[in-house]
Amino acid sequence: MSDCCTPGGSCHTTSTTSYRVEGVGSAHCQRVVAKAVGALDDVKDVEVEIGTGLVTVTTATKPDAAFDQLLAKTVDEAGYGFAGRVAAANA
Repeated sequence: MSDCCTPGGSCHTTSTTSYRVEGVGSAHCQRVVAKAVGALDDVKDVEVEIGTGLVTVTTATKPDAAFDQLLAKTVDEAGYGFAGRVAAANA
């Protein structure tokens, strides 16, 4: 997690978390997953790796269990399999 403050004292925090999504085998799949996940509230950036299904999500706040459930539902509705968080050491 990183903290950034502007010279005027305005601060914001972001958090980066990795997840595994099954079925991301092409650029088309990559775009579908990225678009679906990127549309969620609090998501600032999303990167999806073809083949591995590693999805790295940068959010405005640290994701909690409710966010993980929402992400799982979103991925499922997009037609892919949500396999859960990836441990930080393996990301």
